[in-house]
Amino acid sequence: MSRVINKLIRKISGSELAQQQNESIIKGGKANEEIVPLLRRMAADGCVLLKNNGALPIKDEDNVAMFGRVQNDSFFVGNGSGGDVCAPYKVSFADGMENNGKIHINEELKSIYGEWCRKSKNIPDPGFWGHWPRFYPEMPLKRDVVKRAADKSNKAVVFIGRSAGEDRENVLKKGSYYLTDREKEMLDLVTAHFDDVILILNIGSLIDFEEIESYKDKIGSILIVWQGGMESGNALSDILSGEVTPSGKLSDTIAKRYEDYPSSGNFGAKEYNNYVEDIFVGYRYFETFAPEKVLYEFGFGLSYTTFKTEVESADRADKKTTFTVKVTNTGKLPGKETVQFYVSAPNGKLGKAKKSLVAFHKTELLSAGESETFKTVISDESFASYDDSGKAGYKSRYILESGVYDIYVGNSVRKCEKVYSFTLESTVVTAELSEVMAVSENRAFERFAAVSDGDKIALSKEKVPVRTVDLKDRILSSLPEGKEISGDKGYKLSDVKSGKVKLQDFTAQFSLEELEAISRGEGPMNSSLGAKGNAGALGGVLESLRAKGIPPIITTDGPSGIRLLSACSLMPCGTAIACSWDEKLTEELFTEMGKEMIKKGSDVLLAPGMNIHRNVLCGRNFEYYSEDPYLTGKTAAATVRGIQKNGVSACPKHFAGNNQEYNRNHTDDIVSERALREIYLKGFEICVKESSPHCIMTSYNKINGVWSHYNYELCTTVLRDEWHFGGMVMTDWWMRYAPSPEFPQLRDNAYRVRAQVDVLMPGFKTAVSKSGGNDGSLLETYGQKDGITLGELQRTANNVLRFILSTDKKLD
Repeated sequence: MSRVINKLIRKISGSELAQQQNESIIKGGKANEEIVPLLRRMAADGCVLLKNNGALPIKDEDNVAMFGRVQNDSFFVGNGSGGDVCAPYKVSFADGMENNGKIHINEELKSIYGEWCRKSKNIPDPGFWGHWPRFYPEMPLKRDVVKRAADKSNKAVVFIGRSAGEDRENVLKKGSYYLTDREKEMLDLVTAHFDDVILILNIGSLIDFEEIESYKDKIGSILIVWQGGMESGNALSDILSGEVTPSGKLSDTIAKRYEDYPSSGNFGAKEYNNYVEDIFVGYRYFETFAPEKVLYEFGFGLSYTTFKTEVESADRADKKTTFTVKVTNTGKLPGKETVQFYVSAPNGKLGKAKKSLVAFHKTELLSAGESETFKTVISDESFASYDDSGKAGYKSRYILESGVYDIYVGNSVRKCEKVYSFTLESTVVTAELSEVMAVSENRAFERFAAVSDGDKIALSKEKVPVRTVDLKDRILSSLPEGKEISGDKGYKLSDVKSGKVKLQDFTAQFSLEELEAISRGEGPMNSSLGAKGNAGALGGVLESLRAKGIPPIITTDGPSGIRLLSACSLMPCGTAIACSWDEKLTEELFTEMGKEMIKKGSDVLLAPGMNIHRNVLCGRNFEYYSEDPYLTGKTAAATVRGIQKNGVSACPKHFAGNNQEYNRNHTDDIVSERALREIYLKGFEICVKESSPHCIMTSYNKINGVWSHYNYELCTTVLRDEWHFGGMVMTDWWMRYAPSPEFPQLRDNAYRVRAQVDVLMPGFKTAVSKSGGNDGSLLETYGQKDGITLGELQRTANNVLRFILSTDKKLD
């Protein structure tokens, strides 16, 4: 989403590299002054320092030579609905260094790069939807230029950048996952002439580090700055100058080679991918089975200062463990530390990851010698395991198997110490659920399993459990009752809000035509009902609905800011935000974003993007947070709380399993129920329970044969019945149409509404539709045996209206 809005933006955006940053659209547009300091802080705090031999921070006596065109042609965010924001300005890395004033730059070299980048022949085509550049061809670098720079400068900063996006996967080619020949030539020349080389990686997703590591100590410092939004350059200069001490921690594991990632053999397929790694995603795999394949572990990140972390007390009561922790800055510079808590559970019959993240805390800025003391409570249920096979004797239940549970505290998954242990004498059930979304027998495969081998855990394989539940019976047993259509009683939605009228009585006024209309968006993107460039409208899409006091609700992309045809703040990418590990700052940042939504006329921000980083090649990883579901859920919950403080709405997406962009409308995630619950749904569960988002967006892909927007067990059984979500569910834009296997007479919109996916967005059947959005599929079986029922139609309408009532949207 969406080729249509992309065409609009392309018409007026011009070349970012030619410094024509949407001037015709944002003429007179000003930056939101309240949000700028937070954008700068987040971009800096998300930077991860992987290596430092003392070259950083840059000192007053240093002179810095900057290499790489990305210093000028910086990647501020990825591409697609999660990135194409019309920012009022974007600070490149070169400009940020210049703005700093404390960093002495080699002006001759800066001019050489600047002049080369400005030549028309060197300005790359900005591309179009699904065909954006993944990299910019590097300037050919001559040895005499490097030598002359080395004569004047004692430190070199080398910039390398990458991008990907929606419909634009990363690939195992030079210029995407791998370095280009010119980039390697640049590194060869610079490392040959400079003793202090600092590598800056301007990326939205991880790239190959094997080639980078081959330079060994020739590259003294490595800093990942991600894609930091419109304040990218200023944030980098804060880090390099030492005004800000880096505090970011990796939200993903960096492996030695692509082939070392557990999903590498099962990603990118056109029809389906078997999730053979099961729950062993990211560090759960590496720390359990292959620690030798890791270059930089999950949670890792260096600082310019040092910290001492002390557990002052640990108290256990009521199935919870409470820790009192003191963190002291033992170095010479101010900084922040992230304290991470991991649990190691007994392997038992189910098999477990060696460690799992269960809590974290980001300190405030601590001066040298300053301390902070905090408390963290860890609930036992947060590290329970799901028995999807019954092999532990507790099928469809979350359990804690008997044995010893160790809790570790530190600042990465490896740099942590065991601080507390407790023993369960028998298995404890923490939740009794029901089988959902299990793999069908004809798609069964073998998944990874952790098997105890003496004191060691060995990697084995086992057949994935297959489906045993009849979905048709499950649906028919829970059909809602309808309320007889009453006709127009003169009730307005404001009467429901004031308590004068019950919601069910208000909805009973709706005709079948109105019930159909409220279950879809108005139709086109860039709806005339809202600000230019919006993603579409829902709610009051008919005059008769607006006459009942139902306002049109305006949606806008996305995770990196409000995507309209006007000046809006460009946020750091999702990965950068997650690498800050800072819930407080995230909530503060998105509180200001919520205020900006009100000013710009956005009722719903289609964010956060919170799919799991299953594979490093996923094009939308920049939008998403982490390989870890806990960090994902906590970061998303902070985002949602911030936005919704202002009476507007967040819309977490893509529910669920949107882990691949290639053929995304067709590809099928073949995944066990346990992996779904513990990994791919867990972040959404945390977000729903801790922040109560007003709405949720489904994904494009199938899960075990069923598209998410038709998935009753996903959107009703799990989301509403188990998690008690009370809001609205919408589709992503332009979904695949299909009949229901359980009810063959139901197709398309009726199939969707039966699953309790309330609104089809943007409302037309396809992106090129010219006619209205009522395709007839919702009501064609109304009144027939097993056809769509009045109760289902009214339930959907009630979900939409409860969503509207949960906001501060003005009602007539």
